[in-house]
Amino acid sequence: MREQLANDIDPSKLKKQIKELANLADDNAKRKEDGLTILNSFADLTRQWLASIAHLTSVTTQIKKTSRLERLAFPVLGDLPIKEIKSSDVLAALRPLIEKMQLETAHRLHAEISSVFSYAIVHDFTDYDPSQPVAKQIPAQKVRHRAAIIDPTLVGQLLRDIGNYRGTFVVQSAFRISPLLFQRPGEIRQLLWSDIDLQAKEWRPYISKTDFHHIVPLSTQAIEILEGIRPLTGGGQYVFPSSRGDGRPMSDNTIRTALKSLGYDSDTMTAHGFRTTASTLLNEQGWSPDAIERQLAHSPRDQVRAAYNRAQYLDERRRMMQSWSDYLDGLKNGAQVLAFKKLY
Repeated sequence: MREQLANDIDPSKLKKQIKELANLADDNAKRKEDGLTILNSFADLTRQWLASIAHLTSVTTQIKKTSRLERLAFPVLGDLPIKEIKSSDVLAALRPLIEKMQLETAHRLHAEISSVFSYAIVHDFTDYDPSQPVAKQIPAQKVRHRAAIIDPTLVGQLLRDIGNYRGTFVVQSAFRISPLLFQRPGEIRQLLWSDIDLQAKEWRPYISKTDFHHIVPLSTQAIEILEGIRPLTGGGQYVFPSSRGDGRPMSDNTIRTALKSLGYDSDTMTAHGFRTTASTLLNEQGWSPDAIERQLAHSPRDQVRAAYNRAQYLDERRRMMQSWSDYLDGLKNGAQVLAFKKLY
């Protein structure tokens, strides 16, 4: 005790701290036995951070973040006290992804780990973010644009191939409607009957990627496809449900697999490529770039602007979507369809 006092250490405070650490260790051992996260550990602070942002993110995004952290970060960092985690520990969690060149996932996970430490710093659980120096250890990801067919002649052949596809009727219908609507593949496969108004000829989905409600005018061709599948799936939630009958939508690999079965590999055409095809050819035809961008659901995150833009150019978009379906019919039938500039 005299030695502690000589070194400016309060013996009573030290004794109290030792007792608190011992009690914490006992509590954490019991929590671990009960399958609970260790207090003040990375896993504990991660749970707190996820809860703090739940109202700011969609359910789907929250599930993805939680799963990524639990699967990839917790095995290395989960039980470590937040204050004791070093940069080398963070790198150890990311290294398997870097070695497999899963760089997009590595960058996402790194950003989420850093957000956990930012939360811990603000709430006085730690003083430093050890993930910051690790950022430069993750190679930059090369942007790879999704393949798309933009030659009208080849688009016509693709449409004929889609027409000859012999998968299930649900997949056939999703495959045929994809080029007509040119929305993101995830939105098409999760298309809800409750979002469709066949009388108004509109589909009004919520676009989680850009966080706003969108309006997709439906052409007569799109209505025909939806009317055709309604007797089969209209009693359920999804227009294109999973074949497993588990209440889920069609798998995100379904259209990709269907394209491959027709001989279109990922370097030639992708499910996302229908958006590029439409954007390119509609711009060449002289439609307003703003109307095309709105129809692609490239909307600003600002809520006021998003609400305004939702219905912006709607009359032109209705004409454009019907013209686009008619144009695709012409290509599919082998007609020599010329892209005249649209008259305003």
